[in-house]
Amino acid sequence: MALGLNKILVSGATSNTASAYFQNQTFAVTSNSTAVLTSGTYYVPASANISVEVQTVANTWTTMVAVATGGLVISDGTNVRIRNADTAANASLVLVTVNGGANASGTYNT
Repeated sequence: MALGLNKILVSGATSNTASAYFQNQTFAVTSNSTAVLTSGTYYVPASANISVEVQTVANTWTTMVAVATGGLVISDGTNVRIRNADTAANASLVLVTVNGGANASGTYNT
């Protein structure tokens, strides 16, 4: 996950390569269960039985992206989760995020 969305773009780079803007990230969710998304910005594809929920200030979960629809989600790593509504099968969802790239070395790094 990148801390920002700014990237140097390299022409012809495909997803999941060193210079690519996008990177796939897979999340597994067991049947009739949820999984919290790690912090980041994600494109969520339309997927059967999968929805995205957000935790409100009232400490309740509400649907932000409905089943079989896609969208853009920004997660803080705690209050956004995906839900698998399928009661019989586990699910694996591939989200698209910004490629975090490699750590930069330099004089002022801590």
